[in-house]
Amino acid sequence: MSTSPAPKRLAFFERYLTVWVLVCMVVGVAFGKLLPGVTSTLSKLEFGQGSQVNVPIGILLWLMIYPMMLKVDFSAIGGIAKRPNGLMVTLFVHWLVKPFSMAFLAWLVMQHIFSHWIDAETAKNYTAGLIILAAAPCTAMVFVWSYLTDGDPVYTLVQVAVNDLIMLVLFAPIVMFLCGVANVVVPPKVLITSVVVFIVVPLTAGWLTRTLLLKSHGKDWFEKNFLPKFHPVMMWALLLTLALIFAFQADNLTTKWFAVILLAVPILIQVYFNSSLTYLLMRKLKVPHNVASPGALIGASNFFELAVAVAITLFGPSSGAALACVVGVLVEVPVMLSVCKVCNQSRGWYGRA
Repeated sequence: MSTSPAPKRLAFFERYLTVWVLVCMVVGVAFGKLLPGVTSTLSKLEFGQGSQVNVPIGILLWLMIYPMMLKVDFSAIGGIAKRPNGLMVTLFVHWLVKPFSMAFLAWLVMQHIFSHWIDAETAKNYTAGLIILAAAPCTAMVFVWSYLTDGDPVYTLVQVAVNDLIMLVLFAPIVMFLCGVANVVVPPKVLITSVVVFIVVPLTAGWLTRTLLLKSHGKDWFEKNFLPKFHPVMMWALLLTLALIFAFQADNLTTKWFAVILLAVPILIQVYFNSSLTYLLMRKLKVPHNVASPGALIGASNFFELAVAVAITLFGPSSGAALACVVGVLVEVPVMLSVCKVCNQSRGWYGRA
């Protein structure tokens, strides 16, 4: 009598991430309302006058982003030549379709369809946040989605590594261009500073740490002993970051709570549109399912930690742009789990291509 393998599941923290985000929202709003003086002081702490990089949030974001960069194996990029179609589709959707379609959707929804509920300036702020969110490719959670859909781990690494390299060059220009089209002024110097602080530095530090430790201790020790130590650090850093952001957003959330629901609309549309487009294109090109499923998830999900960091740097921790990126965190896990389920259940249909 054969037994079927147990279904793959997220770890406890990731499985209930949406619940933790809701808890952080309640705690953060309560903190902001009950201790407005402390909240105001924390929000004004910056790395240098006019930098707009909040000190406590900047440190916490670094504690999240650096461990993610440790997982990126750039040596896997050599496998691209063997199966380039899947990678080309992912890059096409993420860098040409996703940010531009989100810019149009955010402009349409926030500045026109929902204009009766949102004032013009706030709508522009939300639009900018949604653009920043869409332009940041997912890094860490991709490995979780790939695992749940039986994705090819090596190819997933390749896609993440290439996306991170492209992000160094294209993220800032795309955000600047699309925000400009949407009539949102983005200071180039501030955006470049945020890219250097939250992409270049942690990516370089992660690569150096990974390279040195792999040479001195080996891959087995690095993956089983070193990386797991960062999981609780990342967990608490994420929760504290969200709590602080919600504290800074306390007044907006209590007076404009309906905005959270409105912001979720374009994010949901984008996730399902981009994942479907990637999945169907890969099926058309006869890309293996274990490449197509993580590819579809990479094309749809976001590097929300980076997006939050950039939005805070550009517009401040209490801005509508930061709130838009945080809403992305709130909806991402349940939505991406639904996409994983569709990929798994459609494996037979996909194979008949």
